Amino acid sequence: MRVHKSFFCSALLLGSMFSSFSQQYNNFKVAVYCRAYETQKMYDTAGYLKPVWEEMTRQLKVDKVYLETHRDLIIVNQRTLDIAKKFFKDRGIEVAGGITYTISEPNRFQTFCYSDTNDRKKVKEIAEYTAKNFNEVILDDFFFTNCKDDEAIKDKGTRSWTQYRLELMADAAKNLVVGPAKAMNPKVKMVIKYPNWYEHFQGLGFNLEKEPSIFDGIYTGTETRDAVRSAQHLQPYLGYNIVRYFSNIKPGGNGGGWVDPGGMENFDRYAEQLWITLFARAPEVTLFDFRQLVRSIVPTDRAIWQGQQTSFDFDEMMRPINLNGGQPAKPTTIARAAGYTFEMTDKFLDKLGNPVGIKSYRPYHSLGEDFLQNYLGMIGLPMDQRAVFPAEDSIILLTEEAKFDNKIVEKIKGQLTRGKSVIITSGLLKALQGKGIEDIAELRYTDRKAMVKNYMAGSREPVHSEKAILIPQIAYLTNDSWEMVSAIDGPDGWPILLETDYSKGKFYVLTIPENFADLYNLPAEALNIIRKAFSSQMKVLIEGPGNISLYVYDNNTCIVESFLPQATAIKIITAKEYKRLTDLQTNESWEGTARDPQRFWFLPKDNGVNVFNITVKPHSFRVFKFE
Repeated sequence: MRVHKSFFCSALLLGSMFSSFSQQYNNFKVAVYCRAYETQKMYDTAGYLKPVWEEMTRQLKVDKVYLETHRDLIIVNQRTLDIAKKFFKDRGIEVAGGITYTISEPNRFQTFCYSDTNDRKKVKEIAEYTAKNFNEVILDDFFFTNCKDDEAIKDKGTRSWTQYRLELMADAAKNLVVGPAKAMNPKVKMVIKYPNWYEHFQGLGFNLEKEPSIFDGIYTGTETRDAVRSAQHLQPYLGYNIVRYFSNIKPGGNGGGWVDPGGMENFDRYAEQLWITLFARAPEVTLFDFRQLVRSIVPTDRAIWQGQQTSFDFDEMMRPINLNGGQPAKPTTIARAAGYTFEMTDKFLDKLGNPVGIKSYRPYHSLGEDFLQNYLGMIGLPMDQRAVFPAEDSIILLTEEAKFDNKIVEKIKGQLTRGKSVIITSGLLKALQGKGIEDIAELRYTDRKAMVKNYMAGSREPVHSEKAILIPQIAYLTNDSWEMVSAIDGPDGWPILLETDYSKGKFYVLTIPENFADLYNLPAEALNIIRKAFSSQMKVLIEGPGNISLYVYDNNTCIVESFLPQATAIKIITAKEYKRLTDLQTNESWEGTARDPQRFWFLPKDNGVNVFNITVKPHSFRVFKFE
């Protein structure tokens, strides 16, 4: 009850901060962001604005628009803003402002130089002008600085670029943006939208430690696009993990998730980004942008995975529709892909509770094994990333970035002496060598590597992966630590998952492949043991291959999502008391098959579990309740 009350209070806070217009979907709002390039054309309501809006809303329900006043030194004039604001308000649409602080986005996202007197004046003027027009203003991705001109180099002095920019941008947030905006309009709510590359924020001045308290709200970039073709190579799970991470940083103050269709290869990938954002219980989704949503549907937008249907039903999406009344017509633009996804997802979101997961600690401004939690999410480990050490939990995960906490070894020992479990990665083990970690276990991260494709994982016979992967060789003392999963090459082997006792607790080390994505290539038998070790305080886990994610909620519901290109059979494992599983989309139910307590000495003990065999279609999800 305490958790639900907290969630209710957070919802009330969000409702008061982000204007409480009625919404067209039951469980979230939908906003459309309009760049200055498009906003400046909205003076022409008959020839431009009205026909574009009517085509969009024929296919998609919209609650809110963000009208951008500035981007790339384009400033939308007052007359045009007045026309656009009236157009949307007359149609019952909530209107907010937007700012993109770029000088030239095409020129590698050229930002303002916040050490330059003229640039600082311009930034302040833009904030004041926008606040004069709107009671809510959001800053798009680019409130950072990549300026390295001579003046910035001189201003930086002996500080690192990271330290200099963190201090510079916190000052700019307070004294050039939020302060002047509120002086112009005391009612204005200032929101900063953070992009998807959170691991590297500090290097460009995005300050997750100070800015969330300076701004009234934050917002989340959840676009992951295509991991191969995009230079960022972000894993799909990031769209969920980043919402939860930012919500933990500013409880009740994370306004929603933001997705664009850029870099999508097909509608399945676009839809995945949208529904993953909503799986994280984002209260609003912003679609970027007004121009791209009315891009025509082309044949290559459709994706068929080996001839099998996915959760995104292209043929169903293309049935004639008209959401704003009138004669139904066939969808013609990308707006319908978003609308169809929202309609499908809205049917079950109210049946989910609050997201829960395995706590993972990332200190502010830290680096190390970048974005690793998202790779772990892709092997079925539900992540709950935190900026504050989660001492209250019975099991926590620490990656290399935890080395930025100079008391981390002391904190690990504290957890273990209280009878709790700590899992660290091989990257953190390497970083902490000689800094006290050997007091817990005398382990060594060696300079040697091994190329492996065979594993010992809970049986007398080895299991195999199709692809060989490169791992660091971790050395340990026999009978002081124990291999729970081993990697084998010929007659030799090395640990993938180590366990050792310390005081009343359990200490684990997970070996991370040199290529993080090779975690997906570990055989199911190895992944199953890893999941079990990580999930001792969870009521549900999965067994099966990688590239399948599990999202867990506190009301005994969960979502299983496959990113594989073929239908895949997996097992859902619940605690012994949960004997029935129901698909909340189809109402199909199963009785679980009891499995006796695991008898392997190297596995965490349990009291027996129930097993449910299910199949997930390619690039699809299923929603379950267990009771």
